[in-house]
Amino acid sequence: MSHHNVVNGCKMVAALLLWFGSSAGDIHTEYPHAAETLERTAHNSVGLDEVVLVIQSQRNSYHTRRGGQSKLEILQQATELGQGVPIVLLLHELSEYEGDWSILPALPLLSATYGRTASWFVFIEEETRVSLPALLHVLHRYPVQEELFLGKPLHDNEASIIHHYAFSEDPSSFSYPDPAAGWTLSKPLLQRLAERIQHERLKSDFTIDLKHEIALYIWEEGNGPKLTAVPEFCTETGDFCATTFTTYLPNCGDPVSKKDVFVAVKTCQKFHSERVPVVKATWEKDAEFLEYYSDVTDASIPTISLGVPNTERGHCGKTFAILRRFLSRAVPKAGWLLIVDDDTLISLPRLRRLLRCYDPKEAVSLGEKYGYGLVQNGYSYITGGGGIVLSRVVVSRLVSSGCSCYSDDAPDDMVLGRCLTSLGVPITHSPLFHQARPDDYSETMVSLQQPISFHKHWNIDPVAVYKHWLQDAHPRDEL
Repeated sequence: MSHHNVVNGCKMVAALLLWFGSSAGDIHTEYPHAAETLERTAHNSVGLDEVVLVIQSQRNSYHTRRGGQSKLEILQQATELGQGVPIVLLLHELSEYEGDWSILPALPLLSATYGRTASWFVFIEEETRVSLPALLHVLHRYPVQEELFLGKPLHDNEASIIHHYAFSEDPSSFSYPDPAAGWTLSKPLLQRLAERIQHERLKSDFTIDLKHEIALYIWEEGNGPKLTAVPEFCTETGDFCATTFTTYLPNCGDPVSKKDVFVAVKTCQKFHSERVPVVKATWEKDAEFLEYYSDVTDASIPTISLGVPNTERGHCGKTFAILRRFLSRAVPKAGWLLIVDDDTLISLPRLRRLLRCYDPKEAVSLGEKYGYGLVQNGYSYITGGGGIVLSRVVVSRLVSSGCSCYSDDAPDDMVLGRCLTSLGVPITHSPLFHQARPDDYSETMVSLQQPISFHKHWNIDPVAVYKHWLQDAHPRDEL
């Protein structure tokens, strides 16, 4: 090892000792593995040319632009640093397959293309900022020949439906990475996962919460590594952070006008007295154009019957009737359609801020992205409970394509996803939309967001949840 690397390693150890505390006992107490990994520092030399940074970009034009800007910033930083140049990839450009966003299908290609030269694979969000010197300091601590999974740990405070109630006896016992802080795989681990994914069928066809499902897949019921907590992987700014995060709700200018968002609320007679009053008591006032669609007409709300019988599940017939009505002269013309359930809680001001980043003249489908059969060439969709946002262009293409429900009670969000995939329309993900309640997510993660929506009234006071999580004290965007 060169004298330069030994000196740098010693400097970094000294700095980290100062950061963690003045005694080895403090380090061991706060981060159990820190003392051990600090001892390894001088023995692992990694250059930037051995690092692959994967920006989890998306195909929508706004996101491709942001991903490209993030890539450029990293490469410029590497040039100024003069310690080699990392491979920086935009995930949506890795292949033509849209399902690469779920990471597992992309692993074989990453392994085959970069497995010979790379030692570390780092996955970050478009808005994650990286300090390359600090990142190298982190990677120097860990032996490149071991199977390692590094990141900022999140955990559930209680058993969560979106995690299929995994670890229900002790939800906090299992950690999964905060994607905003980035997470890292060593080459040996990535190569083994890439081999495994090609020969082993997943236990579930659904991709619901990517970060948790990746951690479960890597852990492999105790046969693989757990997530190693790395304090330098941050979401908030700190002196020693290798990564920091800005926001999932960027400032793209003034919010879109209230008049440019048409809101469709799906309800049915049995929930008129239970759920609709919650909508009226919380977010209805923020909508310029809003209609309630039910199986019966009720003038007191009022509701509109679209001639589609109520179904216990699916609601595909009702949703496609909403699409047709949105394009008709029966409702005011708007650039955006928002479809929600009657038990969806949503911040329309925040949504209108987010929509300023997107071009309504493009085919935009936005919300919380799920996937079905993605390892087997499946499709993605926006899960309905968190809210489905469609640009007028998308609605026109859907209706004119002839794509339709195979039954009135087919799952509307999945049918829409399959139709959009066949039309080549990208499904755009925002983690600010939520299919479940706040308690079903990591408190650490949600508290750092400006969430746009939550879903379900089960075992909560929905008005209190709205006021705590979604209501802004001083709205700035009453346009």
